[in-house]
Amino acid sequence: MTMHDDILAAKILIVDDQPANVHLLTRLLTEAGYTAVSSTMDPTEVSALHARQDHDLILLDLQMPGRDGFQVMEDLRILQDSEGRGGYLPVIVLTAQPGHKLRALEAGAKDFISKPFDLLEVKTRIHNMLEVRLLYRQLAAHAAALEATVLQRTAELLESEARYRSLTELASDWYWEQDSEGHFVRSSGPVFEMLGIHDPLPTAEASDATALAQGWDLDERRGLQERIAAHQPFLDYAFHRRLSDGSRQQFRVSGQPMFDTACRFLGYRGVGVDVSFGH
Repeated sequence: MTMHDDILAAKILIVDDQPANVHLLTRLLTEAGYTAVSSTMDPTEVSALHARQDHDLILLDLQMPGRDGFQVMEDLRILQDSEGRGGYLPVIVLTAQPGHKLRALEAGAKDFISKPFDLLEVKTRIHNMLEVRLLYRQLAAHAAALEATVLQRTAELLESEARYRSLTELASDWYWEQDSEGHFVRSSGPVFEMLGIHDPLPTAEASDATALAQGWDLDERRGLQERIAAHQPFLDYAFHRRLSDGSRQQFRVSGQPMFDTACRFLGYRGVGVDVSFGH
């Protein structure tokens, strides 16, 4: 269906207390090819009718007994807000009072048609208004589809991340994640038992004296700390510790810094293996 077809199929509501005006506008729109034209001469019905039909355009007379066009627009605004449709009112006001035009636009009307009607002006303004309205709806639909795609892609990425973690945990002796302050927020595998320290990796948490007492090589330890402080990735970084019985425990660790979409550092994640002889 083309844009022209969509415009002619748009739902239009005529609101005027004068039967002659309703008849004139209805005939004009029908002869122009519009197929969903309805009307009411009771302004108190407009809000309920729009709630059911969600009109693409409302042609609204401003001067009506009982409830004028300004009060009707306020009813429509309250309806829009209550149903989460936003503040967009698809209204063209019909008025013979030039002084009412600015007030009507401030009240939410999108355009106006002067009385007495210039039939060419009426058709042109209605067509232009509907074209903008339908483009607005297409944009909203596109935005909703894009949001759904983003949500689906996010779910796929989360699933992929979960698979990545599972695979890395299976392929290594331990897996870990650190936050931007160096605190360990996730770990798996016998990290503490293998390394014999309170933190899974010998980073800045332990002092040099403590590290020496635990048998760590200080040069290797500092090299790893420098890479982490510089937010650098590292692959199969080797470090070791000497156990109390004189045996050597050898490790290789790989880490990758994590950043958010604004390039803010979030922390590290990585894997490690014990490559000691006989492990």
